[in-house]
Amino acid sequence: MDPVRNPYAPGAGSPPPELAGRQDVISNAETALRRLSIGRSSQSPILVGLRGVGKTVLLVKIQHIAEAEGIRTIYVEAHEGKSLPELLVPGIRQALFSLSLVENAKDKARRGLRVLKSFLNGLRISINDIELGLSIDPETGTADSGDIEADMPQLMLALGEAAAASREPVAIFVDEMQYLSEKEFSSLIMSIHRINQNSLPLLLIGAGLPQILGLAGNSKSYAERLFSYPKIGALSEHDATHAIVNPAKEEGVRIETAAVHQILDVTKRYPYFLQQWSYEAWNVASNNVITARDVFAAHNNALSTLDESFFKVRYERCNPSEKKYMRALAELGSGSFRSGDVAELLGVKTTSVAPTRGKLIKKGMIYSPAHGDTEFTVPLFDEYMKRAMPSFNLRG
Repeated sequence: MDPVRNPYAPGAGSPPPELAGRQDVISNAETALRRLSIGRSSQSPILVGLRGVGKTVLLVKIQHIAEAEGIRTIYVEAHEGKSLPELLVPGIRQALFSLSLVENAKDKARRGLRVLKSFLNGLRISINDIELGLSIDPETGTADSGDIEADMPQLMLALGEAAAASREPVAIFVDEMQYLSEKEFSSLIMSIHRINQNSLPLLLIGAGLPQILGLAGNSKSYAERLFSYPKIGALSEHDATHAIVNPAKEEGVRIETAAVHQILDVTKRYPYFLQQWSYEAWNVASNNVITARDVFAAHNNALSTLDESFFKVRYERCNPSEKKYMRALAELGSGSFRSGDVAELLGVKTTSVAPTRGKLIKKGMIYSPAHGDTEFTVPLFDEYMKRAMPSFNLRG
């Protein structure tokens, strides 16, 4: 069929499959944002799930809702090689400069800029041209200790006070939170704790892989009171079916029941894969009915695209010993396995592969669903590893 009309193409404008079945998450976030707008505190939602479940799509959707409510937003994506201050400072700087133009907030916003200057001085960092834009004296003695756990809460308080003075709430969005260090995560927890204590209109909304649950637990005991952790996983069969059928239906195209079941089976109902298989099946179909034969014909195209655009980019970030570890994990099948089982396949002791396992967790390739267990963060990655390394001698 006409690829131009393909409703599953990225940016096609039709309801993306990632939002099917996510209304509860969106509604809860809307409630938190409405409470923020009227000066009430609420738990900060942090979306938790594997790759490909639509966390980022949801986070962007919630950001758009916040902006429609008149809430000022700061959006950052954490990644390896960049610290939390480097990520947040540009957005905080921009927000404080904007708030300094609001008559009622001038004094608080300018103080916030001085605290920001102190924060940068304390950590001894210069982020691009930020120093040039902060030709202002620091607020000596505030947020300048060089300890992010002590300084970040003071900076957030200054931002929250400026937001309160201007009556313009602020929501900070942090994606890929698993890349934060334990001290950085702790600094955010302490910041939100102080913000809530002072009833200031600032909310943190985040997303990340399952290991952030352990990161939060290791930081501060009151994290459970401050945050909620909605789990974003594979869709139910009902919601996944709607994600497949409805976009096509809006274009006057029917998908046979057998074709739907075939897509559900091969994708395990993960949104990213649902969209890819539906997209390829649409392109293969010759008329306004997509059949099981079309889905079968589209299979290799879908796999090839995913291998190149989704799996390979993550695979290539790993060194040979990490790839070998992942190949051993893949050999065990899908799901969670004891780290000792992986070591046994490799013919080594568990302690000898522990550093490799730790690096893969840090890179976001695997996580530990329970103590000593190991599982891929990327659905269907075990199948990809067998395609990428089909005849690999694990003990070699």
